[in-house]
Formats: sequence, C-alpha cells, structure tokens
Amino acid sequence: DLGEYDRARDVYGMAIDRLGEDFMDQHVFISFAKFETRLKEYERARAIYKYALERLPRSKSQALYNQYTLFEKQHGDREEIENVVATKRRMLYEAAVKKDEHDYDTWLDYARLEEETASIEDPQSIERARDVYERAIAEHPLVAEKRLWRRYIYLWLNYALFEETVAQDIGRARQVYLACNELLPHKSFTFAKFWLQYAWFEIRQLDVTAARRALGMAIGKCPKDKLFRGYIEMELELREFDRVRILYSKYLEFNPTNCTTWVEFAKLEMALGESERCQALFDMAIDQPTLDMPEVLWKAYIDFTYDLGDFDKTRSLYGRLLTLTDHVKVWISLAQFEYAVALDAEKLTAARSVYERAYKRLKELGLKEERMALLEAWGDVETEDRMGDFSLVEKKMPKRVRKRRELEDGSLEEYFDYVFPDDEEQGARFKLLAKAHLWKQKARKSDASSINNESREMETADSS
Repeated sequence: DLGEYDRARDVYGMAIDRLGEDFMDQHVFISFAKFETRLKEYERARAIYKYALERLPRSKSQALYNQYTLFEKQHGDREEIENVVATKRRMLYEAAVKKDEHDYDTWLDYARLEEETASIEDPQSIERARDVYERAIAEHPLVAEKRLWRRYIYLWLNYALFEETVAQDIGRARQVYLACNELLPHKSFTFAKFWLQYAWFEIRQLDVTAARRALGMAIGKCPKDKLFRGYIEMELELREFDRVRILYSKYLEFNPTNCTTWVEFAKLEMALGESERCQALFDMAIDQPTLDMPEVLWKAYIDFTYDLGDFDKTRSLYGRLLTLTDHVKVWISLAQFEYAVALDAEKLTAARSVYERAYKRLKELGLKEERMALLEAWGDVETEDRMGDFSLVEKKMPKRVRKRRELEDGSLEEYFDYVFPDDEEQGARFKLLAKAHLWKQKARKSDASSINNESREMETADSS
C-alpha cells in the first residue's frame, strides 16, 4: 500500500528462504504471484508459479495449480494455456498408471498427449513422448492370452509410427518393430496388424525384400486370412501378378472353403485377360466339398459365363445348381436369364416354362411362401411384357387365411397361411375319393349282412 514494491518482493523472498523445502506452503507462492500480477509483471508471476509447481508435491499444490490455470487463461497466450492443460492431464495420467500399471488405455491416452505436444524442433518434447512409450511397453502382460495383449500391442505400433513420422528416426522405428517381434509369443498367437504395418514401413523405406521376408515369416509362423489378404494387396500395389497368383494358391491351400478368395482370384485372372484360367478356377471352386458362402461363388461363375456370352454354359450351371438347391431365387434368376437371352417371340414361352417347372417343384416340396414369391415374380413378367397374360398367374394366386396351431406348452398361436387353388382342388378330390371309399365299404358290409340273413332263412326252411 505504501508503494514499496521492491521491499515487498524482498519479504516474499525471505519467507520462501526461511521456510525451506520442508515447510514450503503453496499459499505463500499464490500470494506472491498475485502480487506480481497486480503490478502487471506477468512474466514474474508465471516464473513464480512454475518455480513452485516444480518443487511442491502434487498433494500440496492443487490450489496453486488451479490459480496458475486461471492466471494463464487471463494473461497467457494460446501456447501457455495448452501447456497448462497438458500439465494437468499429465498429472491425471500419472496417477492412473501408478494405480494400475497395466491400464493400457490410459497409457495410450498418455502417449497420445505427448505426441500432440511433441515437435522435431523441440528435442525435449520428443524425449518426453519416448519416455512414456518406454515406460508403457515395459509393462507387458504376464500371461500369453491374446485378449490381454490386444490393447498392449497398439503401444508398440503407435510407438513405431511416432518414431517414423514425428521423431523422423527411421533406424529407431525399425528397432521398435524388431523388439516387438522378439517379444510377441508367436507360437501361441500373433497379430496380423503388426506384421502388415511393419511390412508397409519397409515398403516406405524402399526395402521390398525386407517387407516380403517379414510377411513370409508371419505366414510361416501363424497363417491367418488377414495376413494373406494384406500380402496379396501389397503385391497387387507392386503389380507383381505372378507373386499374387502364388499367394492366392497358398491361401486356398490354407483355406479352400473361402468363397471370397476363389472369386477374387478368378476376377484377377479375368482382369488380366486369362478367361480360361478364370473358368478353371471356378470349376475347381464349385467342386469343393465344403464352402462357406456357395451362393456368392455360384453367382460369380454364372455372371462370368453370361458376360462372356456362353449361354449354354450358363444354362448348364443353373442346372447343376438346381440339383443342389431349390431356392426360389435360383429359379427366378433362371427364368430371368431365359427371358433375357431368348428371341423376342420366344421370351415369354422360355420364361413360362421355367416358372411352371419351378412352381411344380416348390409345390412338391410344400414351400408355400416360396411359391408365393415365385408367382409374384412371374406376375411381374406377365404384366411388363406386352404379350403377357396375367390371368395365368392370377388363377394360381393363393388366399391368405388365419389359422391356429398348438405350441409345445399347450397354448394356441395364430398364424397366417397361404391356401392355393390347386391345393384346394386336390383336397376336394381327395375328400370325394375318401367318401366314395367309405360308401363302398358300407355297401360291402350291407351286402354281407343280407347274404347272411338269406342263408339263415334257408337253413330254417330245410330243418322244418
């Protein structure tokens, strides 16, 4: 109040010296910093806050830190504010990883924080990020279970990317990949993401041999679908089609049931103009005893022969497929194919022939909903074609009726059923035959009884 600012500073300095580190109090520093702030000595105030935060333990500096945050928001620039926020987050992360050293999500967030503040122009920021990564990867899972390693492996992958892209230390990035490779328990499990990221790293360093060696080693140790696909994608980028063929062959030896792989291999041969190779691959594929998605494979083969204009082969494929399945979509597809390839005058006849065969077959199998779907598709053709006759379909259309059925627990459940006209006719004829058979049996019984009566009468007459 007397304007003796220098003497006031001396008093604050004496208080700090006399108290020493053992009895240092955060409120003394807060008061000192606020004093400098009132005098608009913002740099002095900032220096006081930083000096105190470096020396006081976190447990005794929460109020000090809050005041420092408020000070920077009021008087600091954007960089200073970001530093304050980062410092606060560091404190939270440190407390979390101290509580649980295997909390990999927190380690990842902590490392990401240091990456965001790291810059090649600031070596200290690079070292801070490295220090966090090194501390994190040192806490590896104690049990070789993949679920425990799944998050941990991202620490290594992010560390390697940090060294390559932020620190721009290629040699150190390669060391990170190699160290991770030594640590992973490949005999128990592996991570395709690690191998693929390492391979692409070597590609970026123009070392294709090292990339191929890495992926070859990975497939040899623990083959996986993702590894094969990644390796094939890399060779496709390099336009090494002979190597791609070899990889597809190895892939299909490893997993011959994968229809997507068969189709992609065939499409590659088609793109390279090798239609005979493509057809041979499809023929091999449909002869496999087990396939995970056969409908995808058959559709691709049928589309391939159709695009080539080999309609006889397409028709033959539909025939083979219908020996394996009676799915209504296959029948509809066949009818649409016959309608598309036939001459204009024969389009409807060809399609109707297929629809009638399909209807008869689905009726034999008792598939009512499928028959309804077939009739709807058939009706669309008859409606859209100028020579069509929708009455052919209309007279086959079913009625939708409500019925009840008994469940296992004895309760009744209502459901909707389709009643087809030809089923009703067949049912009526069956009832008529049943009644005729019953009448015939009654007639035989009545004839037999009358004969017995006549024989009794004759015996009575003879005896008299």
